Amino acid sequence: MIQFKSGVPVYLYRSVVDFRKQINGLSLIVQECMELDAFSESFFVFVNRTRTRIKILYWQRNGFCLWMKRLERDKFAWPKRLQSDVIDISTEELHWLLEGFDIWQKPPHQRLHFSSV
Repeated sequence: MIQFKSGVPVYLYRSVVDFRKQINGLSLIVQECMELDAFSESFFVFVNRTRTRIKILYWQRNGFCLWMKRLERDKFAWPKRLQSDVIDISTEELHWLLEGFDIWQKPPHQRLHFSSV
C-alpha cells in the first residue's frame, strides 16, 4: 500500500464521480465544486457510483498525480448523512478508509491539547 505523507490535508468529495474523468476533469471538480486550490499540497479523494473504486488526486512539485484503488469485493465506506459536500479527514483516517474501516460509524478518540497540568 502507498503511504501518504502525514499532516497533509485530505478532502473527500462526498458526491459520486464518473470515473472516466481523469486529472483534468477531477482538478476541475476540485476547483469549481469543492472550491479548493488543486495546486495546494492536499489530497483530493473521489469515489465511483458503486463505491468499489477510489481515486486520489494530488499536486507534487511540478505535476499532478492520480492514484486509484479498485476493490474486487466489498465496497468503500463513504459518508452519506453529512451536511457538507466536502469532508476533511486526516491522512491516518484516509489509510483506515482504504483498509476498509467505516470512519464515520465509530470515529477515533478525540485529540486533546492542554497548556498546563
